[in-house]
Amino acid sequence: MAAALQDPRDIWAMLSQEARDLAYNNNAAVPDCLALNAARVEASGRFRAAHATALDLPYGPKERQAWDLYPAQAADAPCLVFIHGGYWQRNQRQDFACLAEGVLQHGWSCAMPGYSLAPEAPLGEIVGEISLALDWLARHRAAAGMTGPVVVSGWSAGAHLAAMALGHPLVAAGLAISGVFELGPIRDTYLNAALRLSEAEIETLSPRRLSPTAKPLAIAYGTCEVPALIMDSRKLHAHRTAAHAPGPLLPVAQANHFTILHGLRSPEGALTRAALRLVEDLGSAEGGAA
Repeated sequence: MAAALQDPRDIWAMLSQEARDLAYNNNAAVPDCLALNAARVEASGRFRAAHATALDLPYGPKERQAWDLYPAQAADAPCLVFIHGGYWQRNQRQDFACLAEGVLQHGWSCAMPGYSLAPEAPLGEIVGEISLALDWLARHRAAAGMTGPVVVSGWSAGAHLAAMALGHPLVAAGLAISGVFELGPIRDTYLNAALRLSEAEIETLSPRRLSPTAKPLAIAYGTCEVPALIMDSRKLHAHRTAAHAPGPLLPVAQANHFTILHGLRSPEGALTRAALRLVEDLGSAEGGAA
C-alpha cells in the first residue's frame, strides 16, 4: 500500500528555509524542466507564426496587457481562456500558444491574456488585470467571432488567477491546472522576494479562504507534482465540495508540473477532455432547466 502523501505545510514550523523553498520549487523537482519548457516555447513560436491574425491586442495601457486570440470557424463555439503561470513573476503568454492546439481541433476558440509581473505589480493588481482583460473580451468578442461559452483555465500561478476569475460574468466554468490556492506559506519562501505578500493579500486572494463560486471548476494536478501543489488542489476541491460547488478533481497519472500541459495541447489529452466535459455539462444543465 502506498504511503499517505505528506503536506509540508502540516509541519511548516519545523522545516528549514531550504525545505520550505524546495516545497514550491517545481524546477528542482523536475530534472528535465528546461528541455520541456524549451520545447513548448519553440512549438508556441511556430504556432503563433501560423495563427497571426489576432495577436498582441491591447486591453490596457501597460506593455503586457494584451490578448492573443485564436478564433474558431464558428463564432458561437466555446472559448478556452488560458492564463500562463510562472509564480506571478515570470513567463509570457506567447510561450504557451501551442496549448491552444487541443481545443482548436475540437472546433473551439482559444484566447490567451498577458498580465504584469511581480515585483512591478503586486498580486492584487495582477488579479485585477485578469478581470480587466475579461471585461475587454466581453466587449470585443462579438467582433472577434468568439461568442460561445467561456471556460477560464490556467496553469500554476495561472490556475490561481483562473480560480480568482471564476466569478467574472463572462466566465461559465473553469479548469485549474497545478495551481497554488493558499498563499500563506508562499510568504515564507524564496518566491516572496518579488511578491512581497501582505496579510491582507493572503486573506483576500487565497481561493481556499474564500467562499466558493457556484460555477463548475475542474481542478487538475499531476500525481508526480510536489506535495504542496497536490494538496492545494485536493484541499481546494474539498473546500468547494463542502459548499456544494460543482466540479471534479482530476489527478493526472504520472504527470509532473510540466508534462501535465501535454494533456491540454493534445486534442485527446485528459485536460482537453476535461474542458469539453465542462461545456457538455453546462449544456445538459441548461437542457434540464428548460
